[in-house]
Amino acid sequence: MPRLPRLAGVATAVLALGLVAAAPATGAEPLVTDARILTHFDLAAGQTPENIALERDGSADLTFAFARQIAHVTLDGDLEIRATLPDVANPGTPVVHSALVTGIARAHDGTLYVNYATGTSRTGVWRIPRDGGTPVQIARLPDDGLPNGLALDERHGVLYVADSALGTVWRVPQSGGKATAWAKDTALDPLPAPPASGFGANGIKIHGNAVWVSDTDRGTLLRIPFGPGRSAGAVETRASGLAGIDDFTFPGRGDSALAALNDTDRVVLVGRDGTHTVALTQADGLSNPTSVAVRGRTVYVPSAAYLTQRDPNLLLARLRHLLGRI
Repeated sequence: MPRLPRLAGVATAVLALGLVAAAPATGAEPLVTDARILTHFDLAAGQTPENIALERDGSADLTFAFARQIAHVTLDGDLEIRATLPDVANPGTPVVHSALVTGIARAHDGTLYVNYATGTSRTGVWRIPRDGGTPVQIARLPDDGLPNGLALDERHGVLYVADSALGTVWRVPQSGGKATAWAKDTALDPLPAPPASGFGANGIKIHGNAVWVSDTDRGTLLRIPFGPGRSAGAVETRASGLAGIDDFTFPGRGDSALAALNDTDRVVLVGRDGTHTVALTQADGLSNPTSVAVRGRTVYVPSAAYLTQRDPNLLLARLRHLLGRI
């Protein structure tokens, strides 16, 4: 593929993996309706929204990957920068070669946790106080890793980090401390040869007594059940053919997921049987979507415009299905 601009970030730095093998819905109501852009961001300022966490009032906290910022967006579309991660001289981050903020998770008290990938000792998990303020590194991760998705298991006081470069899920105490490799498997690795992008494990969620992970290069959605003592069970492939998959979420109590397909500008519903149907497209306003969140029937989709270089934004839509039926 041609050389990408500097803003070719986490989810798609070397992607262009081809068209998604999704089956379009036919003769049925749209899965989501009333799509609209809540707010537009400034690409020149590095405002490329990589990941999202929702507040109780429905407002959103976003990571701006290349600006190294955590932003807050109200339901009126007003933007406030809550924190900026420290600059790093000569970052050596794998694949992207820039310092960038990736995954985000929110605790019930409003504390935010984010991943910071730098290729230096500052690579790891950082904590931001609930009212903003100075970010603090609470765990170090390998310099040659690329921490991407982040999930919080607040009940057990644990954070899980998907490492795109090392094909590893790291386990980090919520209070801070040493990171340990919780899961390592070839199913989490990037592809070893073209059309490899360098991105293996990417998005991550805790759902149904398991950790779920997307693998961008392999186009898969994986389930890793908890074993004895919250250890990692065997990796299960629950869906494939999801070219360019980034982060995802579960809109209901079942195992159906809404997933962002970055390089084809789509959000798809991945069914419990692994099939997938298109829910949102570029025509709705997507521009390299990176993640998905749902509160009630409202769907939130940040677009980073890594490849399109046009209109990074936050899109809202309405979920048609009742949560318990998905």
